[in-house]
Amino acid sequence: MTDRVTDWETMRRRLAAPVESPARPHVSWQWYVDGVEQRDVDLPDAIARARAGVGFIWCGMRDPDDATMATFAQLFGLHELAAQDAVEGHTRSKLEVFDDSLFMVVSTVDYVEHQSVTAASEIVSTGQIMVFLGPWFVMTSRRGGRAMMNEIRRQLEADPAELAAGSWRVLYRILDHVIDEFNATIAEIERDVEEVETVVFSREGAREVDRAYQLKRELIEFKRCVMPLSQPVQALERLRPPLLPEEATAYFREVADHLVATKESIQAMDEVLRTILQAALARASVADGQDMRKISAIVAILAIPTTLGAVYGMNFDNMPELSAENGYYIVLGVMISTMLLLVLVFRKVRWL
Repeated sequence: MTDRVTDWETMRRRLAAPVESPARPHVSWQWYVDGVEQRDVDLPDAIARARAGVGFIWCGMRDPDDATMATFAQLFGLHELAAQDAVEGHTRSKLEVFDDSLFMVVSTVDYVEHQSVTAASEIVSTGQIMVFLGPWFVMTSRRGGRAMMNEIRRQLEADPAELAAGSWRVLYRILDHVIDEFNATIAEIERDVEEVETVVFSREGAREVDRAYQLKRELIEFKRCVMPLSQPVQALERLRPPLLPEEATAYFREVADHLVATKESIQAMDEVLRTILQAALARASVADGQDMRKISAIVAILAIPTTLGAVYGMNFDNMPELSAENGYYIVLGVMISTMLLLVLVFRKVRWL
């Protein structure tokens, strides 16, 4: 017990530092009873009351360091491996269930505004939200991505009846908000797909493969964030008390249904983009073939004067044409006529 008090006292001093101080951790916490925030209470006291069944604690942090995470892990009784993931981050969404709590990693995606899709465009940026959830507490930790927890907190605080349902409603709102962001990102990427499709199939867009490839690569990064979330969300449906109340099942089932629709939209867009990329590659190949035809036609035309010049430049004495009165003009006429004939032939077969 002494170690816990010592750790909290050290953390209290760090939290008392000015906001701009690099020594101050990005941590905030609230104690809610019947959906209303309770003030003028210390965190250890609030934890003791929440453990006794009076409301719940909501603690939020961003990019926690080892010392911060160790202190709050001790206060909330978190598993050391889950606490380590919160510090180091985790690249895939997952759900881990412990005796009286769960740990969930939720990958987030944000659409990056840009003028047009280029080979260097960043279209999506990713982050993670780590959620520790128990019957009397919820603790969130954000690494990267857009700040969304304050918005979720304001929405819940505006509806005390929803917040009074318990700590699990925070996790539900986080998942619901993240999936809404997925769908908003899909809508933006669909506009990028339409832009790339227009460029690729335009008359001048035969070689715009890099745009389609860049969009495909960003979509793959998007899929890596969305697809692994299905299994953890489906697992939430099967959890029962004391981890989650019976009423939570319907809410997480709704989240799972929304996620299925999101995945279907991504897969459909992936198919469209794959078709566009294949078409872009085919058009680039056709354009390269047309260039080779033009080059071959020009080489064939220029071979006529080259050949004749080589023959008559050998300086042999016994060449009948050398003594002809109009030999120069005859050879020149034959050369020009043959070249014009080849031009007409190549234009007819559309090599020129």
